[in-house]
Amino acid sequence: MMLVPTYVAASDVEGVGVFAAKRIKKGALIWRYDPSFDRLVPSTWLQEQTPMMREFLTKYAYPAHDRPDMLVIEIDNGRFMNHTLEPNTDFTKVIEGYALRDIAAGEELLCNYTEFDPGFQLLPSAVTAFAKKKARANGVSAH
Repeated sequence: MMLVPTYVAASDVEGVGVFAAKRIKKGALIWRYDPSFDRLVPSTWLQEQTPMMREFLTKYAYPAHDRPDMLVIEIDNGRFMNHTLEPNTDFTKVIEGYALRDIAAGEELLCNYTEFDPGFQLLPSAVTAFAKKKARANGVSAH
């Protein structure tokens, strides 16, 4: 569950993202796993869902650190945090997330999903968008 004021807006990384509503100081605790707040569902439940729900869960759910048979679905803005290999947050403690540096109000909060989901793989749409963005930055047309 997010512990700092945030909002959701369009992201340059992927679709929408979660942004700091106020300045966050380096080292601040920004998120904490709270099984009484975050929704837990059995991982087998994923296969019983409609294609649309499976797509949602594949995008937003991840394995619970202490219960590999369960998935975590964050119900607050935390679920919109985007992945990067150069994050401004640290989730290596898995159950807590911290600001790696000062984060300005209006700046997108970014994390490395592999810190809490060792099996993480970019979804095809994210891979395509990343490749196109990188190609544009390098002055190359990507199709």
